[in-house]
Amino acid sequence: MSKFPEFVLGLALSLALTGAAMAQDAPDTADAATDALNLTEANAAEVKAATEAEADDAAADDAAGGEGSGAGKVLHLGRAALPEEVAAWDIDVRPDGTGLPEGQGSVEDGEVLFSDTCASCHGEFGEGVDRWPTLAGGIGTLADQDPDKTLGSYWPYLSTAYDYIHRAMPFGDAQSLEPDEIYAMLAYILNMNDIVDDDFVLSRENFLTVEMPNADGFFRDDRDEVELPELTQAPCMESCKDTAPEITRHASILDVTPDTPDDGAESPPPMQ
Repeated sequence: MSKFPEFVLGLALSLALTGAAMAQDAPDTADAATDALNLTEANAAEVKAATEAEADDAAADDAAGGEGSGAGKVLHLGRAALPEEVAAWDIDVRPDGTGLPEGQGSVEDGEVLFSDTCASCHGEFGEGVDRWPTLAGGIGTLADQDPDKTLGSYWPYLSTAYDYIHRAMPFGDAQSLEPDEIYAMLAYILNMNDIVDDDFVLSRENFLTVEMPNADGFFRDDRDEVELPELTQAPCMESCKDTAPEITRHASILDVTPDTPDDGAESPPPMQ
């Protein structure tokens, strides 16, 4: 006996069940689409309002004769950024504490968080794994040929550490940490560098009281006042020195200028 009628019956039953399931899910799908449409329309309305305001300002500027040339020319391109767009980019933390969020974190909590989140690259004690950066130690090495630049030995501002952790850490999952977690991790790193005690709790209120060991190791960049005037003068092309040129030092690390020939080669003639 042919099984074709059974196949047709099974196919019809499958289509009927699928149609029922689709009909059951239809309200949820419709609701989601409506929500998305409402959100899009709300954002479009906000953007339209900002654009129209910009256009009104441009028209007023044109009426006042503000359409000039050169650096002061008004191009009327784009629109003013919305507050939420500015907030998404405005995440920097400055040396005076501007940008720090409310929150706090202890050395004890930071040790646990650091072990779970950071130790795989930086080591349990900030010693660095393989070629990942070290975070602790290095005091007194800045004058060495290979200085160890850590939070304790090099960084002048604690705000730089908070800003960097917030902006870029942990590797592969940046900006996933809450303010309390960043405060706690930073407290633990400070403790590893013997800057704070074991019971220290770092917060927005006491942030600027932390004294960084190398805070006085930097000076203001004055190249625009010292080097720039010197480098922008007309170059000297002849009789630039009162005396003949002389060798004042030899390259020592690369060994390209040995003090005495030891391979039978003749010494270079003295510079005249």
